[in-house]
Amino acid sequence: MSKVIHIQKSFNASRKAGTLYLVGTPIGNLEDMTFRAVRTLREVDMIAAEDTRQTRKLLTHFEISTRLVSYHEHNKQASGNELLRLLEEGQQIALVSDAGLPAISDPGADIVRDAVEAGIAVVPIPGANAALSGLIISGLKTDRFSFVGFPPRDKKPLNSWLSDLKTQEGTLLMYESPHRVKKTLQAMLEVWGDRKMAMARELTKRHEEVAHGTIGECLEWLESNPPLGEYCLVVAGAEERITGMPLEGDKEVKWWSAMTIEQHVEHYIALISDRKEAMKQVGKDRGMSKRDVYNQIMIKDGE
Repeated sequence: MSKVIHIQKSFNASRKAGTLYLVGTPIGNLEDMTFRAVRTLREVDMIAAEDTRQTRKLLTHFEISTRLVSYHEHNKQASGNELLRLLEEGQQIALVSDAGLPAISDPGADIVRDAVEAGIAVVPIPGANAALSGLIISGLKTDRFSFVGFPPRDKKPLNSWLSDLKTQEGTLLMYESPHRVKKTLQAMLEVWGDRKMAMARELTKRHEEVAHGTIGECLEWLESNPPLGEYCLVVAGAEERITGMPLEGDKEVKWWSAMTIEQHVEHYIALISDRKEAMKQVGKDRGMSKRDVYNQIMIKDGE
């Protein structure tokens, strides 16, 4: 790793290229902002923001007058190319998102990739992050975790997505909007069973709120506490599920062990409404290829 860093620095020095700073911004409370972040935003030549209106409020609060430009999902190709050109000419540019760390679930990841490939130095300016903040207050395991972004919106891809994550060990972190959170939790309950979880919103703000319990209990809680604001969902991994499977000696009995292979496939068809995907998932559960699952079903049908 040290050799790679040395090569990058030498390469930049020879070209006099600039530096791309990834600056963490508040996720709610303005006091989330670090001294280093404020200094960096004041000293760079330009700030690229996902939402210039939102970022301008932040800059005004901290009396930062640096030039502000737009970089978001819909202009990232054109704007990204221009930012790279300026970086190669020696400009110092800071990248910020609406809240938290840039390049996480936002188009910042694209310009970071391109900058690294171009040999431009990329420097993190750490700050607040909603997913990690939710994790450390969840009461769930923190030694192994995965951030999985936003769940798919539609039912079929959502169930397929959940099925792929079903056996994953380690705590799962994700974001969800208030108008979809109930449907997502219901789908989790159907596909994963009733696991422990924490549901956080308005983190670091005045009305910060965290609900702890099982998926089913959090669904009940939402009935009397209508969803407001974006949620950070922290859900136990497969090894921590609340409705654990019965044990046979020292070996865990799989939930599908009493099913025939046809019943197993039908179970997934009911969830994801796609026979091919259902057979693929059965193959994952049983350690078989999709073709082997198909062949076994055809043999049974021919008997």
